[in-house]
Amino acid sequence: MNEPTPRRGTKGERTRARILDSAMELFSRSGFHAVSLRDIAAHAGMTHAGLLHHFPGKDELLIQVLTRREELAAQQVLASADASELGPAEIVVRHLDQIAHNAGTPGLVGLFVKVSGEAADPGHPAHAYFVERYRRLRRRTARLLAVLFEQHDPPLKHDPDAVAQQLLALVDGLQTQWLLDPGEVDMRASVVAFFSQLGLDLE
Repeated sequence: MNEPTPRRGTKGERTRARILDSAMELFSRSGFHAVSLRDIAAHAGMTHAGLLHHFPGKDELLIQVLTRREELAAQQVLASADASELGPAEIVVRHLDQIAHNAGTPGLVGLFVKVSGEAADPGHPAHAYFVERYRRLRRRTARLLAVLFEQHDPPLKHDPDAVAQQLLALVDGLQTQWLLDPGEVDMRASVVAFFSQLGLDLE
């Protein structure tokens, strides 16, 4: 269901990685609220007290799981390449490939969709995480789009900030539709079509 965390580092790091893998799988399968720390400890093959030594609270564990998911996605995008050597178009294509890859991890996609919706509540433990995440993604995406628009011949006159918001909203909305009806929704093709409407042929 999820990409396994590499088993390297110290014994403590390996134990934390095992806990995160277990939490990611259980959260993906049953949702955040339905899973207890005792459930995660049992799945990871350790005691409840042992888990608390590494993660004193469920809220902290959730943030670490979300962060881990984002790290895994970044690793897929930049695999076998130096990020400084990738042009903006190639970076976008790799993100498109990551969208297609997500179709093989429905549990993780479902976890993200569910928790990001719940996190709209300011009292949710992941609220601050998602606020900062979207601010960061809007900035990065807008910078990337600005370069793509400027390099196009002739340059495209779209507003990078506005298009960045639209693109992120499109991807998130497609994930929800795909979870509901996967046979009818091709996430990657839909994003490629969006870029085509902007005048960018990434295929």
